[in-house]
Parts: sequence; C-alpha cells; structure tokens
Amino acid sequence: MARAKYQEWINDPDKKTLLSGWARKGLSDQQIAKNIGISRSTLNEWRKKYPDISDTLKKGKEVADAEVENALYLKCIGHKVQLKKTFKVKKIEYNDAGKKIKEEENLETGEDEVYIPPDTKAIIFWLTNRMREDWKERQNTQMEQEETEESGVIMLAPADVEGVKEKIEHYKAEKLKSDMAAAAETGDHDEQRGR
Repeated sequence: MARAKYQEWINDPDKKTLLSGWARKGLSDQQIAKNIGISRSTLNEWRKKYPDISDTLKKGKEVADAEVENALYLKCIGHKVQLKKTFKVKKIEYNDAGKKIKEEENLETGEDEVYIPPDTKAIIFWLTNRMREDWKERQNTQMEQEETEESGVIMLAPADVEGVKEKIEHYKAEKLKSDMAAAAETGDHDEQRGR
C-alpha cells in the first residue's frame, strides 16, 4: 500500500506541488508525513528509495532557505519597497460663474517607494554567525572585565574603532585644555604670592 501511495504522490503534479510547498513553508518531516497520511519512517524510506520524493522535498527546503537568507540580507543592508496605496481623489466641476455644479470622490490606487533602514539585530545575527571569529559574543564577561581592569585593554569590534578613536582624540584635547587652564591658574596664584 505504501508503494501505491508513493506513486499517487509522485505521479499527481498537484500532490508533488503540495510536497514542495510544505517543504518551502518549513514544515518538519513529521508534519509532512502526517499531511500525507504516513509515518515519518515511511517518509524516510520514500526519500531513500525514490529520488523524485527526495529531490522535491530538498528543492522545496532549499528555496525556503534561500528566500529567508535573502530577506535577512535585505534587513541587514536596508532596501526600498514599493507600497500600493489607495487614496481619495475629489473632482469638482465649476460653471463659468465659478459656482460648483458637480462634486465626486473616487478611490485611486498608486505606488509609493519607501526605504526600510537596516535592522541592527539582523546585522548582529548575520555577523555573529557569518564572521564568528571577529564578531563572536563574549560569554565570560566577568573574566574579561577582570582582564580589562588589570591590563587596561578594551576589546572592540572593528566597526567601533573609528568612533572610539574620535572620542579619545576629543578627550585628549579636553584634557589638554583643562591642564593648560589649571597651569595658567596656578601661575596666577604664584605671581600673586610673589608680590
């Protein structure tokens, strides 16, 4: 009976499309088997014995993975989308004397381009998974904090370096101004004492 059921699922293009769609939607093998009306072990046997079933499910899942990866990528870099909008258009007709003679409202559809900015969480997810060595999350923060306090070294992600350099230069300039003002003030007090 399982063989007959297999042929039913592989010979009917609509059922093959269903299999591919379930895989693309991210259904587990257990859920797909339940939808077919077989056990998961039978589905596993079908995959081993019948390349059509295996390929259909594999391609469906690959398409889904690619679509999700593309969506994540767009969320990381930001993108533009076209939104369809419906709006009211009011048309008014006037006679030669300037008196309103007719008024009507219509709904019209138009498109608007909207920019979707990058999403910080998506960027962090991408970098911590794709560039693990440079962007891995630190698990033992207490140990790192102790090391930082002892050595005076702060670990930064590459993107943070430029901003920190600017802050350090700003801090140095402010410190120099402060030191010069203190020295000038101390010099004034020394002159007053000498008189």
